Amino acid sequence: MADLIFNNPTPRQLGFTFPAEFEPQNAMWLSWPHKEASWPGKIETIFPVYSQFIKLVAEGQRVCINVANERMKAFAITNLERVEADLSKIDFFFHPTDDAWCRDHGPAFLVNRSTKEKVIVDWDYNAWGDKYPPYDLDDVIPTLIGGKLNLKVFNPGIIMEGGSVDFNGKGTLLTTTSCLLHKNRNPQLSRSEIEHYLVEFYGVENVLWLGDGIDGDDTDGHIDDLTRFVNADTVITMVEENAEDDNYKPLQDNLKLLNTMRLENGKQLNVVELPMPHLVMYEDQRLPASYANFYIANKYVVVPTFHDKKNDQRALDILQSCFKDKKVIGLDSTDLIWGLGSFHCLSQQEPAV
Repeated sequence: MADLIFNNPTPRQLGFTFPAEFEPQNAMWLSWPHKEASWPGKIETIFPVYSQFIKLVAEGQRVCINVANERMKAFAITNLERVEADLSKIDFFFHPTDDAWCRDHGPAFLVNRSTKEKVIVDWDYNAWGDKYPPYDLDDVIPTLIGGKLNLKVFNPGIIMEGGSVDFNGKGTLLTTTSCLLHKNRNPQLSRSEIEHYLVEFYGVENVLWLGDGIDGDDTDGHIDDLTRFVNADTVITMVEENAEDDNYKPLQDNLKLLNTMRLENGKQLNVVELPMPHLVMYEDQRLPASYANFYIANKYVVVPTFHDKKNDQRALDILQSCFKDKKVIGLDSTDLIWGLGSFHCLSQQEPAV
């Protein structure tokens, strides 16, 4: 790590850090879905639940949506009006995108808790290891938003995706070796070098590494399908109860790692287990269905559900016990997940300062 020298002061050196998602937010950022290849044969089915998601979040904060043009904006408004969303809370930005996954191509907002300043980190983006070109429009979204909001933008110059990291807001970051150390991201960097980038450009001090992701996940193991902070010292983590399932061993391995981990203050991590939903298949393809892909908004925690009579309600009840001051709401994600992601993958929070 000592070999990496940055020419300019980093966000950490300037006093900036990435707040936890459960902290107060100014807005949620989205990129309106339009790429039919992401939901082959059924993109039209996602708009009702996507619009319902926006309606719920807009009850407690602004929602900012990237659209390509006036036509896409009008289409979005039509769908939002159908669910009676509060359009006075929704802002549109003419930022064309290649795809809808704003968690990964959107801006990483950092704040300086002393000066109340906000900045953006614009990581490089290559659509999860060059899997889904083109992605040049997505790659510039954070800098475009920085220009619109008149915020300073940092460019670390390496690949990083928002879904690959999770934060407790006190200095600890969670990620996975399967994603960040994959040769299709930053093969020129060692684990310690990547960790150095995480520390300097997210403003953290403690990096915790889990192992593999869930079956069907095309991101090579994003943390937001596995393990999430619900407060500064507690995570929920997915567990598979069927020992014959392909997810059983990797999730057990991650659970064992979590039970040995320590936070930035040296305390042991509190770990709450969340059951995986039943197997979700579509056209002979296993989909990465996970209750961990929830979005924590100011008023609600919006959780994907999957018509699982056994575990949908169990998961919602467990999450409600974790969030005393927010209402946990489940929304049917069986169509959304055909795009291989859900509410968290589609969104990126802008913290309040």
